[in-house]
Amino acid sequence: MSIERGRGRVAGLPTWDRCAVMGVVNVTPDSFSDGGHWFNTAAAVKHGLTLVAEGADLVDVGGESTRPGATRVDETEELKRVIPVVRGLAAEGVTVSVDTMRASVAEQSLAAGAALVNDVSGGLADPAMIPAVAAAGAPFVVMHWRGFLAGGNVRGVYADVVREVVDELHARVEAAIDAGIAADRIVVDPGLGFSKDPAHDLALLAHLDRLRGLGHPLLVAASRKRFLGHVLAGAEGAPPPARERDAATAAVSAIAAQHGAWAVRVHEVRATADAVRVARAVEGARTGGPSGTAGRPAAEGAR
Repeated sequence: MSIERGRGRVAGLPTWDRCAVMGVVNVTPDSFSDGGHWFNTAAAVKHGLTLVAEGADLVDVGGESTRPGATRVDETEELKRVIPVVRGLAAEGVTVSVDTMRASVAEQSLAAGAALVNDVSGGLADPAMIPAVAAAGAPFVVMHWRGFLAGGNVRGVYADVVREVVDELHARVEAAIDAGIAADRIVVDPGLGFSKDPAHDLALLAHLDRLRGLGHPLLVAASRKRFLGHVLAGAEGAPPPARERDAATAAVSAIAAQHGAWAVRVHEVRATADAVRVARAVEGARTGGPSGTAGRPAAEGAR
């Protein structure tokens, strides 16, 4: 089976003939790379539509920063930030993901038109999350997570990071299935940068096949993260600011696409949209399949 055919589909979402591109809309004042840029509904909706015009297949809307040291916002504030943006983008026909660790935000976002719940805690931060997603019949992203990062990079100690992340993700996936989320609606995410140092992140990227071995579509979220700054800085240099890591992000997107990721999550869409299409064209040339130059989903609708 080719990588392209084996990357999987997610029930309840469109199907793309290549690695999908998930654009990021942070409706926050303090996200690590773009906090405050889209911190009102009109600006956030406009930005989401711009990302789609630049090649995003779906848009991930979040109202709470998960950077190390960030203070959690309360439920009322998160809802105030997120719901109008979700509603506005969904009304424009955008496939919307909601990035939240709260069941109440997930439920109200799904009611407002979101199609996917992306929980960086994999359902651990709020015990009501997985039952709520199961009741709604929504697709769910299970990310590898070892706790809140208020104190820094918590519990980032591994004897074998690939094996441990795979095992811990497997446990969370099983918990989600046992609680009623359909297996064909689960996406896994290795949680690059969460309780991991740059060497851990690179090891996980080097072994995406092991993560795909979990049997679920794979989301890779490397955009502008610290490990890219570490790579670009070299042995002695200072890491470039987050917003100067987009070329490196596109490189990771091409690698992820080449190795069968279902989607990549990025802040700057245009370069990554080009990267995944090139990866698809190369795969098509290798297998004799389609070139993957089309910009639209291969088929719409849910099953």
